[in-house]
Amino acid sequence: MIDLRLLREDPDRVRASQRARGEDVALVDALLSADERRRSSGVRFDELRSEQKSLGKLIPKATPEERAELLQKAEQLKADVKAAEAAQNDADDETKRLALQLGNLVHPDVPVGGEEDFVVLETHGTIRDFGAEGFEPKDHLELGEALGAIDVERGAKVSGSRFYYLTGVGALLELALVNAAIAQATEAGFTPMLTPALVRPRAMEGTGFLGQAAENVYHLEKDDYYLVGTSEVPLAAYHMDEILDADKLPLRYAGFSPCFRREAGTYGKDTRGIFRVHQFDKVEMFSYVAPEDAENEHKRLLDWEKQWLTGLELPFQVIDVASGDLGSSASRKYDCEAWIPTQGKYRELTSASNCDGFQARRLSVRMRDGKKVQPLATLNGTLCAVPRTIVAILENHQLADGSVRVPEVLRPYLGGRELLEPVAK
Repeated sequence: MIDLRLLREDPDRVRASQRARGEDVALVDALLSADERRRSSGVRFDELRSEQKSLGKLIPKATPEERAELLQKAEQLKADVKAAEAAQNDADDETKRLALQLGNLVHPDVPVGGEEDFVVLETHGTIRDFGAEGFEPKDHLELGEALGAIDVERGAKVSGSRFYYLTGVGALLELALVNAAIAQATEAGFTPMLTPALVRPRAMEGTGFLGQAAENVYHLEKDDYYLVGTSEVPLAAYHMDEILDADKLPLRYAGFSPCFRREAGTYGKDTRGIFRVHQFDKVEMFSYVAPEDAENEHKRLLDWEKQWLTGLELPFQVIDVASGDLGSSASRKYDCEAWIPTQGKYRELTSASNCDGFQARRLSVRMRDGKKVQPLATLNGTLCAVPRTIVAILENHQLADGSVRVPEVLRPYLGGRELLEPVAK
């Protein structure tokens, strides 16, 4: 939720942000109008309540003749106060409803456009020339099946398309990735967290996932719970309705959780293998910081992601995501995209998002600095989305005989194993 004072003071900036997102600009004026009604109805209610209190003090002191007239006036005031309160509540509700539809303000340096209008900021690592090595690279599914690591056929039999089993060294590889990611995050000062996968509506709405992203959220209607698509949701809601001391910031958490996504609108995309699935595990970094430190924290999250991908010895690029592809809560987002040899292109592995005070206002997470209480800033960054990371590792580190070299950073978590080797059928 954006700061309504900023909306009133600089509505053109908010309109420009909506336009950059490709969202409804008319929403800005509707919200301005609702906010004006909210404030004016609040003033009217306060005036009537003050008059009612003053009248209440006069009645005991009035003569019998005056009391009858005052009592009649009191009855009218009572009805007026009730009506003013109802008008105030209606205006409050309308303002909140409209404010929840408005995306975060886009950072002025974000490239304007849609999904394909990102800007490449950095490129890391060297893309292998498999032709020069004398063999054609296999895709991750062919490799994973030969290694006894991935079983999508039985995943589909049991749960449907876009589900899978990780078996044998596949399961061990996930555990190695998770442990290595948590170890890096812990060393960087993050508190490890195992978070709930089911959350109440307020947590999901507060993080911005019930707007344009709602179609990808699983909802358990009978119990009114949502399955999270990222541990960002329970981590953002962890300090909901709390006031944190400014001198204890930043607070950094590294959450591990299962993630669930309907992948609506992706029919026909990435149907082979485990790149785009309905359920996966992920290690997510989450930071609570003072507003003035948000941009620096954003860069720190990106640096930790780059450290992780460099340790996995993956070629990758960093992109500045365009305004129309940010999602409602981020003011700016950097993606790290790893090279996938059999696709011949870079694909997203991690994201780092600066949400400024957007989520904090919606979830009522504030900070106290001396006597001043204000919303703080929240940021999130993927460290390891497991299936996609496995895809990148298998394809980039494969050898001609179908085995896969284990990056050194993962070997301590795989009993020192240097190779994943095909299993006999």
